Amino acid sequence: MKAVTAQTPHLDYAWPFSCSSCRRPYPSAGFPYRCPECGGLYEFSAPLRYTSRPIASYARHSLERYRGMFPLPDGVPLISLGEGGTPLIAADIRGRTVHFKCEYLNPTGSFKDRGTAVLVSALLALGVQEAVEDSSGNAGASFSAYAARAGIKAQIFVPASASGPKISQIEAYGAQTTRVPGPRSAAAEAVQREAETGAIYASHAYAPHGLAGMATLAFELVEQLDGPPGAVILPVGQGTLLLGGDLGFKAMVEAGAVDHGPRWIGVQARACAPLWAIHTSGAAGLGWTAEGETLAEGIRTIQPLRGDAVLQVVEASRGRILAVEEDEISAGRDELSRRGLYVEPTSAVVWPALMAVLDNLPDPVVVVLTGSGYKSPDAV
Repeated sequence: MKAVTAQTPHLDYAWPFSCSSCRRPYPSAGFPYRCPECGGLYEFSAPLRYTSRPIASYARHSLERYRGMFPLPDGVPLISLGEGGTPLIAADIRGRTVHFKCEYLNPTGSFKDRGTAVLVSALLALGVQEAVEDSSGNAGASFSAYAARAGIKAQIFVPASASGPKISQIEAYGAQTTRVPGPRSAAAEAVQREAETGAIYASHAYAPHGLAGMATLAFELVEQLDGPPGAVILPVGQGTLLLGGDLGFKAMVEAGAVDHGPRWIGVQARACAPLWAIHTSGAAGLGWTAEGETLAEGIRTIQPLRGDAVLQVVEASRGRILAVEEDEISAGRDELSRRGLYVEPTSAVVWPALMAVLDNLPDPVVVVLTGSGYKSPDAV
């Protein structure tokens, strides 16, 4: 398959985003992944809108219920595969009730589907026919599936070391895979070179569109718990699920649906834990942070694009960033499996973190399981 070609889509719609650096609004022409004027990241320029009455839909448990809350032009269909509405499973852990949010039961096997549904819908609204993305596996699989659903040709740049089942899943949806030697960051650099030639870079990390889809995690948790959680524990690489979830809770507070959000507990693999290093030791901590190999490939991110925002959200919530060792990840995967929760190693980082901080967390405690064990059977 040929590499994707240059496109300049245009849409007469005021996207609710602006550059975090120069404050210029998101343009109506093109689909820039960062500000073309200063290189800054785009972020929401106004709070996400929340209504306490999600629309009725035949897809009762899909994100389609929240269609009116997404930053999409009226009349644009939501590209959906039935994402969202994932189970919340209660379990007794050391005498406490802990709720496991089973995001690995989304259509492509990971939480990425929440953001991808909105991101690909935005591409469809613009008439985009081809796009590129980079991924350690889950985001690429998700984007490939939703692009196929929308009739968009996808090319995914992945680390050569990415899980075989994840690459097979990407290719099964008809996407082209480009394997890039080296660490995860090398794939990100390769796709940006492709974007410089004019390709549409539909980045799950750069583009703010998908954060609105991630916000639905907050909406569902409040519905399932009949109120906000006291604390949420989840893996953090780029931190899009944490940022999107926080966006959702803030929208609910603004609307008067809840009076507070949760305490956020982000978890990284010690082998690649830049946010933990800064959270623990300040900027000096980055001096001894490496992009080391880890079983938790999905969070092997040495330079999180919105790292400052992640840290601000965690600290404002009186939360923490933790880092766990490889043997703890393996043990955590086994402990979760023995409770009927079959997840990939990236998801398993939450178990040792839960054991470390459970006694100090307010109820209800939610643990987010982000990716399926079927993604990495060799590791499992």
